[in-house]
Amino acid sequence: MTEATTTIENKTGIHARPASVFVQTATKFKSKVQIKAKGKTVDAKSILMIMSMGLVKGTEITICADGPDEADAVNALKELVDSKFGEE
Repeated sequence: MTEATTTIENKTGIHARPASVFVQTATKFKSKVQIKAKGKTVDAKSILMIMSMGLVKGTEITICADGPDEADAVNALKELVDSKFGEE
């Protein structure tokens, strides 16, 4: 299992568009991908699960992946979050 921790920095947090981009990126990988935040762990390939977490600016999240391309998945998703989903 590979994991990385980062903080949501875009002003609006993870709303519909960033959640959609996150899920589209996560589904490119074979590995099981999850997000941990606020004491919950959800499937990162489910937009409804990500939206249900209410991830706002300043929330620390851990991206976890387990499978054949886990390191690539974690790196790609962390870069996406760190780039503020290209919103700013």
